[in-house]
Amino acid sequence: MSRRVVGITLDNLEDLPRHCRRCVYWEMAPHLKGTAEEFGETELEKEAWVSSLLLEWGSCGRVAYSGNLPVGFVLYAPPSAVPRAAAFPTSPPSPDAVLLTAFHVLPEFRGGGLGRLLVQAAVRDLTRRGVKAIESFGDADPAAADPDSHDCVVPSPFLASVGFKTVRPHHRWPLLRLELRSGMSWKEDVESALEDLLGQVTVAVGGPQLTRSR
Repeated sequence: MSRRVVGITLDNLEDLPRHCRRCVYWEMAPHLKGTAEEFGETELEKEAWVSSLLLEWGSCGRVAYSGNLPVGFVLYAPPSAVPRAAAFPTSPPSPDAVLLTAFHVLPEFRGGGLGRLLVQAAVRDLTRRGVKAIESFGDADPAAADPDSHDCVVPSPFLASVGFKTVRPHHRWPLLRLELRSGMSWKEDVESALEDLLGQVTVAVGGPQLTRSR
């Protein structure tokens, strides 16, 4: 079955799993999150967060589909738009990085490369927008998470497996970083080299012959 990855919009936000659609772990400060949960307003808060980023910053994530079935997603944003980031002992993220926050692949679709596909889609998007790096707080011991609650922090072993490097160690919540240039595929590297090469070609003033500038 065909797989595709598209940008998150208000139109496809409902394709996130229900518990993720209602989760505002990253999007709200802890004390405000509790109030929103008490009054059942987390879905509205999530929608407002995505809407604000789309208007003021641009795309803030990607959704993966297998056929027409949504099977995974990734969210990312500038650290200033992620209130929860300040609560981590390895904070703050670097000022030149975008923060990867929520990441999820349906259990029955794990192990087939969808996680890597989502990271690659995020890398392509952010590289084109001039972002230098992606950072993420990782969970070094995901087995210790409360089994009765949704774990919203990406396991650091997964982040390491797709190219992230630890830049601020911690026994539980390390900060990891992926330099976007190093995350580019060989195809993008070739395309970039060709653009540089073609950019050196000029048309001679005296005629149509192509010459290479020196």
